[in-house]
Amino acid sequence: MLAQQHRMRTSVQFSAATRSGARSGRRNVVVYAHPCAPQEPTLVGFIVSKAVGNAVVRNRVKRRLRELAAESIAETPRGLHLVVRALPASAEADWSRLGADYRAALIAARRKLAA
Repeated sequence: MLAQQHRMRTSVQFSAATRSGARSGRRNVVVYAHPCAPQEPTLVGFIVSKAVGNAVVRNRVKRRLRELAAESIAETPRGLHLVVRALPASAEADWSRLGADYRAALIAARRKLAA
């Protein structure tokens, strides 16, 4: 489960990450990564629109993405703001496909930040 201290809450944080961060997309998700101060905890926010599906489907996708984000925070606990946007295809994606797309997009976004 994603800890409270790692959840992105304000629209200012979402805007900063999506507008000035590195972006990488896959079939099911788009990941935006924005560097912050190294001593700040990594924050993760999720965007799951109605295009993904009804409330039940959106919540299922969000729960899966939260679990994947919790795993990635164990690797990078400080210094990033991440926004994960679920695409409509994520509604039908199984756990392994969603996880593979999330991890690949996150690695590509981190690589873009490093460049």
